[in-house]
Amino acid sequence: MTMVYRDHEDDDGRVVNPTDNPTFASVLTRREMLMGAATALVLVAPIGLRRLPEAAAQSTAGFASVAASNEDKIIVPRGYRHSVLLRWGDPISPSGPEFDPTAQTAAKQGLQFGYDNDFIGFLPLPMGSGSSSRGLLGVNHENARELMWPRWDGKRESKTREMVETEIAAHGFTVVEIARAADGTWSVVKTSPHNRRITGATPMAIRGPATGHVLMRTKADPAGVQALGTLNNCAGGVTPWGTFLTGEENIQIYFRGKLDVVPDAGLQALHKRYGVGTDRGRYMTWGRDHDRFDLAKEPNEPNRFGWVVEIDPYDARSMPVKHTALGRMAHEGATVIVAKDGRPVVYMGDDARFEYLYKFIAAGRVDPQNRRANLGLLDSGTLYVARFRDDGTGEWLPLVHGQGALTEANGLRSQAEVVIGARRAADLVGATKMDRPEDVEPNWKTGKVYAVMTGNENRKPEQVDKANPRAGVKFGHIIELVEDGGDQTAARFRWEMFILAGDPKNPAHKASYQGRTDVDPFGMPDNLAFDDAGRMWVATDGNDDTLGPNDGVWMVETEGPERGRARQFLSGPTGAEVCGPCFTPDNRTFFVAMQHPGLTDKATYEQPGSRFPDYRPDMPPRPSLIAVYRDDGGKVGT
Repeated sequence: MTMVYRDHEDDDGRVVNPTDNPTFASVLTRREMLMGAATALVLVAPIGLRRLPEAAAQSTAGFASVAASNEDKIIVPRGYRHSVLLRWGDPISPSGPEFDPTAQTAAKQGLQFGYDNDFIGFLPLPMGSGSSSRGLLGVNHENARELMWPRWDGKRESKTREMVETEIAAHGFTVVEIARAADGTWSVVKTSPHNRRITGATPMAIRGPATGHVLMRTKADPAGVQALGTLNNCAGGVTPWGTFLTGEENIQIYFRGKLDVVPDAGLQALHKRYGVGTDRGRYMTWGRDHDRFDLAKEPNEPNRFGWVVEIDPYDARSMPVKHTALGRMAHEGATVIVAKDGRPVVYMGDDARFEYLYKFIAAGRVDPQNRRANLGLLDSGTLYVARFRDDGTGEWLPLVHGQGALTEANGLRSQAEVVIGARRAADLVGATKMDRPEDVEPNWKTGKVYAVMTGNENRKPEQVDKANPRAGVKFGHIIELVEDGGDQTAARFRWEMFILAGDPKNPAHKASYQGRTDVDPFGMPDNLAFDDAGRMWVATDGNDDTLGPNDGVWMVETEGPERGRARQFLSGPTGAEVCGPCFTPDNRTFFVAMQHPGLTDKATYEQPGSRFPDYRPDMPPRPSLIAVYRDDGGKVGT
């Protein structure tokens, strides 16, 4: 019997930050500091460039909230429908075999939709159009879980080579063409030449300042220019030139061996800062079957993970690219906008307790007439890390070799070593330690940037301050930032707390939704999306761990008299993290992922916490992507 435990939060970055950098700010700024901020910038949407209006339009929800629920099913408001578009194991091409959970193999999995779907991105077809009825979906596959395997005792040493290969194939990314029918339902176009799987064994180009550096070299790749595979793909982003970005998050759980097998003290210190070398995690068996996952045999291999990967979905023959200029960390995602001067700016969170918030400003400018040139924009630029001050201001600190503390005297001999050890570089410049920075998304309607802190139960009472008022809990919060002058390349910003999650009617939670109590409360926000009215859509990862009901999706007003009001739009099945919220350009379809359904405490393959979405006794729970739409075909949420 395969026994599993809901240990996925241990994956999300045990504390490895040894610095005494400040843990955020000590007082909250007033709302008035942000309300008059200018927002004259260009924000990139998947269908092109859009200019922000002078003021945000007011909006209210057009649906009745769903009730918080522990029912093992998807619940959406009255007047809405949902359908399952893709499930783990679904073939994505005519040659793909039908799913048989009792006879799964790596060869089959490589032709099927992967496991633990997370980020979802939509790009229209044909390329450059505004189509909302036909397009390409890009979907992350973050993990392989024990619930995949029947007749397994759960012990690492009894995992077979075929199981390992199948897990590697279940990771990564899927590109698939989809089409909408007249009744609003969606289906996969299996014959599309765009459909492909990118896995933990797909060749990847390494570009940027770390290319060829000695820390990137291995026996299999002595030049340090091409990695094999992408892993632990969590959130992501969409670029204006029509590519997907996917973030490699908890790479530390894939490498077998403790630090004492690494001969170089400097490399040991680097691995320790990233949590590598604890010899714990569900993937330790991989190192038995593949030298690259064994620290004793390939001590540099971990340095080739933890990057933002760019994928061109319009060219199925193109090689994905690991962009080292954006820094190495537990990437939650990468959201691209374009500043007033035309340079793309990427916002990123390092999803671990007491880690940092980053942005990257490219050196070049977007050329709407030259897509090929735009494909190289993330190769060079400047990486920054955030410092928050207690007066409601903040600054972006450049992580540039030779500036400030980033010198050889402090162990950094080049820009390559700055980006490979971005966490250590951020330590040295005095960045602000945050509570698990996850999704960072700009609101295209207002220009404000929202950074999600999913939570930090490791905060001690002596570390509590007004911006982090709760010790030992995991409710999480959302911070609102405005760049100086509405310029995304600015070196300074202003900030305020937008939401302190939890139940505002429970004084023990110390929750705040802009002072409102007429809200549907949520805990542990994770991913965000914004609709065409500028409203925030929040997906949670751990609402069940904090407030009790299942994870789901909430719509939150960001402006006007209802600012801060949260309404629950969707409730997910038992044990599922709800993630990857995404709209079609016309806002008439809302895509969202159900990750690891049935993953409850002490669940087994034979007795999972759910059998979503098939609800058949011969089928395990299957991570799935769903589409939600109105019965009358109108815009979602209106």
